[in-house]
Amino acid sequence: MSTIKFKFDGNLDYQQKAIESVVALFEGQPLANETYSVSIGTQDGGSQLSLGDEEFSNIAAVANQLVLTDELLLENLHKIQEDNNIPLQPELAGHHFSVEMETGTGKTYVYLRTLFELNKRYGFTKFIVVVPSIAIREGVQKSLEVMREHFKELYDQVPYDSFVYDPKRLGQVRQFATSNKIQLMVINIQAFDKARAIMNQENDRLSGVRPIDFIRAACPIMIIDEPQSVEGDTRKMQTKRSQALESLNPLCTLRYSATHKNPYNLLYVLNPIDAYDLRLVKRIEVASLVGEDGFNSTFVGLKSVDNSKGIKARLQINVDEPAGPKKKILTFKQGDDLYLKSKERQEYQHGWLVANISCEPGLEYVEFSNGQVVRLGEELGGLGDELMRAQVHETVEQHLKKEHAVRGKGIKVLSLFFIDKVANYRVYRDDGVTSLGKIGRWFEEAYNELTQKPLYKGLLSFPVEQGHNGYFSQDKGIAKDTSGKTKADEDTYALIMRDKERLLSADEPLRFIFSHSALREGWDNPNVFQICTLNETRSQDRKRQEIGRGLRLPVDEHGERVFDPAVNRLTVIANESYDDFARQLQSEYEEDYGIGFGRVDITAFAKLANPEAKQYTPLGQDISKTLYESLVNNGYLDGEGRVQDKFDPKNPHFVLALPDEWAHMRSQIVDELNKYVFKNRVVNSRDRRNLELRKNVTLDPTFRALWEKISQKTRYRVTFDTGELVKKTAKAIAEMPKIHKPRITTAVYRQNMSKAGIEGEQISGGVRDVAQPPVLPDILAYLQNSTELTRHTLVRILKESGRLGDFLLNPQVFINQVTDIIQRELHRVTVNGIEYEKIGGVVYEMHRMEEEAERGITRYLNNLYEVQNGDKMLFNYVEFDSDVEKEFAMACDLDDRVKFYCKLPPQFKVDTPVGPYNPDWALVTENEEKLYLIRETKSTRNLAELRDKEKDKIACGKKHFEAIGVDYDVVTTLEEALSG
Repeated sequence: MSTIKFKFDGNLDYQQKAIESVVALFEGQPLANETYSVSIGTQDGGSQLSLGDEEFSNIAAVANQLVLTDELLLENLHKIQEDNNIPLQPELAGHHFSVEMETGTGKTYVYLRTLFELNKRYGFTKFIVVVPSIAIREGVQKSLEVMREHFKELYDQVPYDSFVYDPKRLGQVRQFATSNKIQLMVINIQAFDKARAIMNQENDRLSGVRPIDFIRAACPIMIIDEPQSVEGDTRKMQTKRSQALESLNPLCTLRYSATHKNPYNLLYVLNPIDAYDLRLVKRIEVASLVGEDGFNSTFVGLKSVDNSKGIKARLQINVDEPAGPKKKILTFKQGDDLYLKSKERQEYQHGWLVANISCEPGLEYVEFSNGQVVRLGEELGGLGDELMRAQVHETVEQHLKKEHAVRGKGIKVLSLFFIDKVANYRVYRDDGVTSLGKIGRWFEEAYNELTQKPLYKGLLSFPVEQGHNGYFSQDKGIAKDTSGKTKADEDTYALIMRDKERLLSADEPLRFIFSHSALREGWDNPNVFQICTLNETRSQDRKRQEIGRGLRLPVDEHGERVFDPAVNRLTVIANESYDDFARQLQSEYEEDYGIGFGRVDITAFAKLANPEAKQYTPLGQDISKTLYESLVNNGYLDGEGRVQDKFDPKNPHFVLALPDEWAHMRSQIVDELNKYVFKNRVVNSRDRRNLELRKNVTLDPTFRALWEKISQKTRYRVTFDTGELVKKTAKAIAEMPKIHKPRITTAVYRQNMSKAGIEGEQISGGVRDVAQPPVLPDILAYLQNSTELTRHTLVRILKESGRLGDFLLNPQVFINQVTDIIQRELHRVTVNGIEYEKIGGVVYEMHRMEEEAERGITRYLNNLYEVQNGDKMLFNYVEFDSDVEKEFAMACDLDDRVKFYCKLPPQFKVDTPVGPYNPDWALVTENEEKLYLIRETKSTRNLAELRDKEKDKIACGKKHFEAIGVDYDVVTTLEEALSG
């Protein structure tokens, strides 16, 4: 059976930015040509490490060393924070540095690759990754396995060792300290957070030394994955676990999480809204299933019990209200009568007095006078089973719809069910024979019924029993309910990770996966498109945890990421209303990320550029404050900056009121405000529309003439003047910031040992410049490898810059800065020197758009403009990504000068050296003459405001359309498009 081999894109902008944000922190640190050998208790090799305890003096280690002062680290931190639009902090918060990345965006890839980059730039070799749980540890181990070849290719086959800490293999810990290769240890916090742990005990196999002392001697760079979970109670400045972490003697600590509680020295932020806007994760949709009119039988649900101030229970029951019966949660004590509390509903008239309330942990229940018992989290009566059965049916149908949508695209579709009781899916008899539980039976019934429908028939060819299976912890071969933290769970996590690639193979029939809800954290498969949590009651699990298992972008049969927004949707099948789900999810985002969605900062508009300015100039904080106050005064924001309902840009009649002098920036400000509105980012799965292709328009001579003009394909070649490149690059190097000698920081700590571990108190410290001349690397070889320029050209650049003397001061910093400048200037001349020419007989084919329309194009309603003049547009809706695009579409639709317009499909791409370019609009206008136009809409015509890659693509696009004789321009409004 074939398995999928994952492929990794090493050039994703947001990941490179996160990596560079950490690497730049150490700017000024020289490249270690040889790592330092250290004996504990001595001062060998210039290392700052000095434990000063004779009983450890027999350990020799190859250690990391940091020569930067705290002042330089703070200076670097400020540069990074300013570049990443993070508020500058006044002082350094220790040597802990934080990176915030949304779930599903490649956090593990980023921190693992960062380690290799730190080794390449500065020569650091010792790294330790600390994780909070077995599940995450298994995930990191799997990532190291599948990324090994990728990292080897990126970093010139650099030798390295990676391993998971195993107390039975302590030789690996000795190797970690003594090897001069890159060493990467993965360890869960539970392995060393207690004094009795093997890590903290003297060991005969290590000559009587504690394993932890080998790690301490290596001064590792420590990466904490999910620090809020690793450290424990984040409300305290220091916990026993944080003390245990410091006992590893890290050189510094890099903290990675989506939900930091203490974001010390924040370097980079990619929050949920950023990830959503950049389409780095699947879009969330909710299939909501809610029982209605379920008041025909006795219903009781136990929500909680409490014995803190007398024994009480919170029960959900049917209660008569003036508008009709409702389910309400009320508090009961022993002797209370449900008949009276329900306002005398007949079903509670006989025997429904509270006889006993048990608060014993693990045995919480309420018993009634008629002998009925309801346990915590369970219900009597109601629509519990019917609701779960409907969830199963809906999940199977959503799965089949997705199979139909991706047919022919090589994408395997998986659906994931989380259940709270194994027996509901599979029943184990004493003789070892198994049978399906109620959920298993419901699944097979739904599968057999739905796969016979004409729309889905033939999509899945395997027998139903091969299409579903369970992943549960085992006890003597029998699946069991567990907590997610047991030894049996550890084996299940390993199985989940081991089967990851197999599950993605089209040859593997398994599509529907059932697992225990306690094992939710262990699941991580990119091709999960449907998630359904089946509980006996309404799901009380955290929504973020639930959707987090399916946010990652899917991969195709070749192991490559799929970036098609029509495919990348995660459907959550919920047993509650959409509004309730969305409300709870938003509340969790606010709680977990420490941000207030819909709360606009007074400096929110400071980075916007005035399109009427002659050159790119940000508005600045004073003008941002003026705009902010105007929005508050007009009722779009409240006093705390929260977006109000009056701000409703989806309403076609909405116009944002602004001061007259800034009215021309309305679209930019609307787009900026939209970033703070989260409520529409989780969409109702039923709020979709089909884009229908108008056949009569495709046959219209106006459209045919336009398509004939714009569909010509081209190829490009690049020529540039080497002398001009040398001149500009040498000038940029001459103007780069001053380079300083490396420095050494000395710090002396007084150490104390307790059962919790080792802690230190700094008693003195100092700073001095390095007097010893550095070993000079082969600068030409390094630059040639990084830029692919000839040695002759590089020599000319370096000589003409007049800065070669700085190379002797700090070789690595000089090389890093020069490399960046050369690559930037080379990039510019490449784009400036590009030329396009037509490829005879090769065009963009119209039939591909028609084929996609026949398969069905579905988009979300809140990003669609409904076309009014059907003869001017290919489809009945126009999809827009910003308010600027929405206004442009409306203007085209209503302006008589525009005879035809369309948003060019994603398949319409122009090849460029910096990646494919998809232009926005094609128009036909007629006034004195008929014109065929291509227009790119942006919030500004000032290209200096755009990102470099975006500017370069536009520049290449302009030359492509010049080559085929089509008018091209960048505009903000239709008036600009027509006057250009």
